[in-house]
Amino acid sequence: MKNMFSLEGKVAIVTGSSRGIGRAIAESMASFGASVVISSRKLGPCEGVRDQILANGGKAIALTCNTGRKEELEELLRVTLETFGRLDAVVANVAVNPHYGPLSTVSDEAWDKIMAVNIKSNLWLANMALPEIARQGGGSFTIISSIGALGGNTAIPAYNISKLADVALVKNLAVEWGPKNIRVNAILPGLVRTDFAKALWENPATLAATLRNTPLGRIGEVDDLGPVGAFLAMPAAAYITGQSIIVDGGATTGSPFA
Repeated sequence: MKNMFSLEGKVAIVTGSSRGIGRAIAESMASFGASVVISSRKLGPCEGVRDQILANGGKAIALTCNTGRKEELEELLRVTLETFGRLDAVVANVAVNPHYGPLSTVSDEAWDKIMAVNIKSNLWLANMALPEIARQGGGSFTIISSIGALGGNTAIPAYNISKLADVALVKNLAVEWGPKNIRVNAILPGLVRTDFAKALWENPATLAATLRNTPLGRIGEVDDLGPVGAFLAMPAAAYITGQSIIVDGGATTGSPFA
């Protein structure tokens, strides 16, 4: 019987994979047999992740890529195909949030940067990568969104809006590319202990509220997300597309009245 939980022979690009959730997903994919392209804006940290994967017996290369620049995304695809000859899976994990506070205080510059990096660059990457994945007979494209997409607040509202737009992007790409056997999904993490979310989990009030409303009683760790990202690229996930996979310890499940 075919191993439905293997990525042997597959090639995956994971953007923003020099640390945090992206790194955890890349390392998990490599552990299941994928050849992984590690990428972020700085080469040194990418090489560190690559070297760790190689030391563990996996396969990986390290490349620089600022996903906000179309020409760098094109180069990322070119080198990946030149090196491995194929592409089967992409995890789009890059996001920015230069603005904390209500929408009434967000500058045009901050708004434009959030929308450009968190949404437009994902569309760029999809439009470049999905035709290549289709050439292999199908595969997967996963965007890292956020449970912030599911509601509103005054702490990171512009970011939340961009993440809801990512969910809509996933649904529309799933419809467009499903006939080519390409599955497109989103992962919606809750509060995870990453440098990116440090301003939230280091805030005592935010942390206390999160723990109070999370049935599992803790915030997430990056290793909670790694295997989920790998799973969505596996044959075991062959009938999952257009979905938002929530990974939040149950934070969005409980009732506000209990």
